[in-house]
Parts: sequence; C-alpha cells; structure tokens
Amino acid sequence: MTAAMFLGCACIAFGPALALYIFTIATEPLRIIFLIVGAFFWLLSLLLSSLVWFVARIITGDNDGPIQKYLLIFGVLGSVLIQEMFRFAYYGLLKKANEGLKSINPDEEAPSMRLLAYVSGLGFGIMSGVFSFVNTLSDSLGPGTVGIHGDSPHFFLNSAFMTLVIILLHVFWGIVFFDGCERRNRYALLVVLLTHLLVSALTFITPHYGISLLSAYMIMVFMGVWAFFVAGGSCRSLKLCLLCQDKDFLLFNQHSR
Repeated sequence: MTAAMFLGCACIAFGPALALYIFTIATEPLRIIFLIVGAFFWLLSLLLSSLVWFVARIITGDNDGPIQKYLLIFGVLGSVLIQEMFRFAYYGLLKKANEGLKSINPDEEAPSMRLLAYVSGLGFGIMSGVFSFVNTLSDSLGPGTVGIHGDSPHFFLNSAFMTLVIILLHVFWGIVFFDGCERRNRYALLVVLLTHLLVSALTFITPHYGISLLSAYMIMVFMGVWAFFVAGGSCRSLKLCLLCQDKDFLLFNQHSR
C-alpha cells in the first residue's frame, strides 16, 4: 500500500511536469540549458530566503508564541518576494543572452522570449515542487498510518495535488511575468506577485484541504487562461490543437519579437 501511495503521489505531483519536459524541452539542448539555469535561479532564491529566515530566528530567539506565528508569515512573504526578484533577474539575463545570440549569429533565429518564459517557469516549478514535496513523498513509504490520530487520511494526496498546482502556476507565472516585463505592464507583475502570495498563504489553512485546494486550482485556471492568450493562443488555435490540426501551435515554433 505504501509503494502504491508513493508512486501515485509522485505521478500526480510530477507527471504533468515530466510530460511537458519530454515533449517540449528534451529534444532541444538549448532549452534544457535554460531550464537548468532557471532551476538554479530558484535554488539561489531558496538560499537567500534561508539566510533571511536564519537571521530572523536569531534576532527573535526561539521563544514560542505569537512571535513565531508572525515570523512564519514574514518568512513566507519574504520568500515569495525573493523568488519574484530572482525571476526578474533571470528575465534580465535571458534578455541579454538573447541579444548576444542575435549579435553573434544574426542569420540564426534566436529563441523567443515567450518560449524562454515557458522554459524558465517550468524550471522554477520543477525545483520548487521537488523541494516542497520530496520529504513528504519519502514519508509515504512508511512506516506508519496517516490519520490514525484523527488527522486527515488524505494528507499525501492533498500534498501531491498542491505540489502539482504550484508547478503549473510557476509555468503560468513565468509566461505572464516575462510578458509583463516585455510590455512594461506593471499590473501584470503585480498580479503575479499577489497570486503567488495568496497561494502561499493558503498553506496556512492546511487542515482545511478542500478550501485551500479549490482556491489554488481556481487561481491556476485563471493564470492558465491568461498565460494561454499571452503566449499567442486564441479560441481558434485551441480548437485546432484539440482536433490535432494545428502544426504550428504556440510554443513550438515561436518567432522572436
């Protein structure tokens, strides 16, 4: 039973991300490089967040009570802000790299920022999902019985579905964020930041899995629709894609802009 739980939760959390990697990235070496660099940038944001948390714990001490509660809220807020700062830094790096590729070899078409936004977002999401869920996933192998003391027996499943939504949201956030930077649309950047904060805050009501998961998936659908149209999608292209009649759909053959 524990092995089935482990495999099921792993497939739920990382299956879609693995499929996206295999079908859209694995065949292009340059995309793999950008994905790895994006994951590395997320790791850098985690390192900086950990340092901030460590300093804050030293300043406030290890006393229990309201201080620790506010410290946890501060940690989540700071972590989200740092992640978005590193997303912006990665955008700047990709922008410079794209311009450099064009100047070195003007005859060869450089990757579009839409494609790079998707790849970097997937890198952020995969690394975020791995660090947030790998320890929980290892515990699903046992020993022990979830819910024996009155807790929810669906803890591992809920954690897997929350990890999935976080991974996909990072992809959508990356697309919308990069488009906002390209168009200098501050409202788009603000929406990405606020929705990221909101989804992170939903983890504070973990015992109420129905509320947190439903809210997170509603935000994911909203950001997914936004990212779809930002990436150049339309109702017509979606219809052609579903009917397998569109050979040049969205991210596969994007032209530089």
